[in-house]
Amino acid sequence: MTGTLITVAPTGAEHAKSDVPNLPVTLEELVAEAVACEAAGAAMIHVHIRGEDAAPTLDPQRLKDTVAALRSETNLVVQLSTGGAVTDPEAHRLRVLDAMPDSASCTMGTVNFGDDVFMNRWEFIVELHRRMRERRIVPEYEIFDLGQLATLRRLLDQHGPPAGGHVHVDLVMGVPGGMPGDASTLVAAAQAIPEGATFSATGVGRTTLPVMLASLSAGGHLRVGMEDTISFARGERVRDNAQLVARAAELASLAQRPPLSADEVRSMIRVAESN
Repeated sequence: MTGTLITVAPTGAEHAKSDVPNLPVTLEELVAEAVACEAAGAAMIHVHIRGEDAAPTLDPQRLKDTVAALRSETNLVVQLSTGGAVTDPEAHRLRVLDAMPDSASCTMGTVNFGDDVFMNRWEFIVELHRRMRERRIVPEYEIFDLGQLATLRRLLDQHGPPAGGHVHVDLVMGVPGGMPGDASTLVAAAQAIPEGATFSATGVGRTTLPVMLASLSAGGHLRVGMEDTISFARGERVRDNAQLVARAAELASLAQRPPLSADEVRSMIRVAESN
């Protein structure tokens, strides 16, 4: 792999605006962050949205407006989260796909998520996979634990390849309750992904840098953003998402795998032209 896909996850569903004042929660804030992150080297944006009260929401019209605004102001590959918040019902999570993003997340199993449980039943996973293929939305298979890679193989064996035919995985590491964010675990996961697949890696909290460096050395790609960490260094809060993207781009360039453009990423993961 000669280049690096850098995905930015700017908001997430976990942090409260009252605790993290620079978290982008309005559409205007999100678009401004997206523009800055694209300039810093991001090619894809992983999107959670917030309501008027800054709380996580899966409101269908807000999702559609967000996709439209990001496409209007950037060339980023737009990926919506179908995870939402851990309390969101399955029907609302499936409805995310009606916003017709380029890509959407598809988590491969249930995982303890701190003090909560992120529920992903087998039947729900299959339905997400099926609906994405019908809409030609490219899934990013989110892996929170090593056993979920076996679930991914089962899904592909029983229900066929995803939209576009290419399998792209995101290893979400360092979540309390999921796999640890260290080099040995990343290597084990990378060895277990389906043949021909590509992978990104996300290090949550203080695992951000170890996971980033391990992923680059293993031929993987990167996801960074304030969804996953609000600390830039020991005792230093993140200024904005572009700061995290710029650091990822610098490390990728040092590894002689500079950031890929959004169009190169569309070709790599096979985003449908109509999307």
